[in-house]
Order: sequence, then structure tokens, then C-alpha cells
Amino acid sequence: MPEVPVPLQAVVDACAPLKFSPLPALRAPGVTAGAGDPVADQWFRTDLMVADGEVPVLFERLTALGGRGHRLPAVTDFLRATLREPVFLVSAGTYLTRRAALLDADRLWFPWRSESGFGTPTLTGGRTAVLADDPAAGHPSAVVCADEDELVRLAAEHMVAAFTPVIDALHAHTRVGLRTLWGWVLDTSHFYMLNPARFLGRDAGEAWRLARALGDALIEAGAVTRARPRLFPFREDHPRGTWAVRGTCCFDYKGDPEHGFCTTCPLKCDDDRRDELQEWIRNPALAP
Repeated sequence: MPEVPVPLQAVVDACAPLKFSPLPALRAPGVTAGAGDPVADQWFRTDLMVADGEVPVLFERLTALGGRGHRLPAVTDFLRATLREPVFLVSAGTYLTRRAALLDADRLWFPWRSESGFGTPTLTGGRTAVLADDPAAGHPSAVVCADEDELVRLAAEHMVAAFTPVIDALHAHTRVGLRTLWGWVLDTSHFYMLNPARFLGRDAGEAWRLARALGDALIEAGAVTRARPRLFPFREDHPRGTWAVRGTCCFDYKGDPEHGFCTTCPLKCDDDRRDELQEWIRNPALAP
């Protein structure tokens, strides 16, 4: 009898051709991906990091290393350093394979180096939501869903359950609003479906439909946000001529005023945004 494939392996394989593919290190039976961080000074498991009161300490250490000089971009730096790879794993994996890693706070680890901050997060265990007709549905780590709606809902519930303790602790320490913090998660989950679609020359509208479904499910599960991201077509005759605008500013411009607003910033003028994106088409080396 043929061996049932590990569900997460297809996600790793599907992300391999991408130019931008920030996956976490995976440590689960049958799948090992990413180098991890074998020389980290300390490892922090998400639930224990919060329970032990480490989030404020690590935030202040990371802020000191980054030298940002402003609380708001420092908060975005913390979210990016801890949650970027887990969000990408779920979002890109769901879009590319219709398989969704189910995140749990007791299986998500963050390596810390005292001289450089957080390394690549590591996920231990590999429970994965799959559809009933998926070839990996019979694998012990698979959680079988009746349809895409159930798969997306389950993925979102696990994301919110895993991220809420960190986000709540960050909110309590910095007083930055929950809508700003969750807005970063919502925006990033959308972009991490759209970006693979653009790079592979696929239908951006279909990627955005699924991203919106994940966003709806995140909000239903408890994420809060002030505004949702929006699709931004800037050149209809080009396969990569669609990008998006964030619903929530990441505030990078406050830490680097000379750089100004990001291309995707909701505060940026659409005319300027369109000109910048057109330059990406003329010079692909500039594109993310």
C-alpha cells in the first residue's frame, strides 16, 4: 500500500519557485524544512513567552537593537519578526495547495540571539487542514474539511488563537491599538496570497477572493481591524499589473522619514503609487 504523503510537504514544494517565500522552519514527522537557528541564545515558545511575561522584555530589546526611535514602527518590527513566517505558511499554503497549516501556540517557537534579535520561527508538529478529496487526507496529521469554507475557517481560528496572546501582550505593553496590530495580520495575510499569484502570473482576482475569505474568517474568529486592504490594478495588460493597498499603515515612515510612505501604504496618493508600480514593470529588479 503506497505511503500517504505528509500534507505540509506540498506547501513547502509549492513555495519553492517563489522569489519571496518566508516560510518558518518546520520540524514535524516526515517533513523538515528550513535551517532553523541552532545557535540561538534562547528559545521562546509562544504560550510560555506570554505566560512568563517575556513579550515586554523582548519588545524593548528588539526596539533597542533596531534603533527605530518611534513606538509604532517598533511594534510593526516585532510583529514582522515573530508572525511573518507563520502568516505566510498559512496564507500562501492555502492559496497554492488548498492545504492550511493549523497553528498552535504550544508548537510555535521563536529563537532569540542577543546581538541580532529574533531568528526564523520554528513550527513543531504539522497538523494541516485538507479537503476530503486531497491525496493526503488519510495522513495522521491531516484534519479533513468538508469544503473550502470549512478549511479557511479552521485555519483562521487557529491563527487567532495562536496570535491573540502575543498581540494582547503587545497591546498592553505599548498601548498601540488592537485594530492596528490585527490590521497588520489582516493585510499581511492578503498580500501573501496576492504576491505568489502575481509572481506566477495567475489570476489576481481569484487570489484576492480567497484572501478576502480568510480575512472574513479571521474577523469572525476574533481579529479586529479598522479597514480592510483593497486591490489596486495599475496595468491591466500585464500579468503582474495588479497590486494592493493596505488597510492599516505599518508606520515605517515614522522610523525612516526620508524613505516616506511605502508603495502599499493607505496614506500614499494613488497617482504616486501607480507611477511607482509602473516602474516595477519597467524594471523588475525593483519589485518585491
